[in-house]
Amino acid sequence: MPIAPKLVILDRDGVINLDSDNYIKSLDEWVPYPQAIAAIGQLCRAGWTVTVATNQSGIARGYYDENTLAEMHERLHQLVAATGGAISAIAYCPHGPDDQCDCRKPKPGLLLEIQQRLGLESLHEAWLVGDSLRDLQAGNAVGCRVALVRTGKGLETEQRQQEEPLVSAPVFDDLAAFTTWLLATTE
Repeated sequence: MPIAPKLVILDRDGVINLDSDNYIKSLDEWVPYPQAIAAIGQLCRAGWTVTVATNQSGIARGYYDENTLAEMHERLHQLVAATGGAISAIAYCPHGPDDQCDCRKPKPGLLLEIQQRLGLESLHEAWLVGDSLRDLQAGNAVGCRVALVRTGKGLETEQRQQEEPLVSAPVFDDLAAFTTWLLATTE
C-alpha cells in the first residue's frame, strides 16, 4: 500500500464553507468560501489528493438528514470540478457528542476511514487543515501534519492556543493562504 505524500484532508464547516453555531441544515445554508473552492482546485491541479473529514452531528440531533448532507456534498463536488479539481473522498460522522462513536473528531476514525478508502499505508505525510482544536487533535492522533486556518472558528481556536498551546500547528488566514504556502514549499 502506498504512502500518500501529497494528501490534504480538510475539515468542512469553517474551512471550505461558512460555519454556523446553528448548524448548516440545508443546501441554501451551505455557503462555500470562493477562495477555498479555488484553493482545492489549485491543490488538485498541482497533484495533491484532497479529501474531507467532517463532524455532522446535526444528523443525530435531527436538524437535517443524510440526503440533505448528500446534496451539500454533491454541490461541493460540482464547484470543485468546475475549477479542474476533485474531492477524492468525504468521510463524515453523523453521531452526536454523547454517542461514544470512534469517528467523531477529535477521535481519529474519519481519518482512518480516508486512509482505508484510499488504500494508504500511513497518513504521516498528509496534511490536515482545520479550524478547531478537535481537527488538529484528530490529525495528530494519526500522525498527520496539521495546519490551522483563521476562518470559521479558527480565530477563537488560535486565541485559545496562544493561552494554552495544546497542538503545534502553523496558522494561515484561510485555505487559500495555506495552499499558497504549501505549493511554494513543496515544489
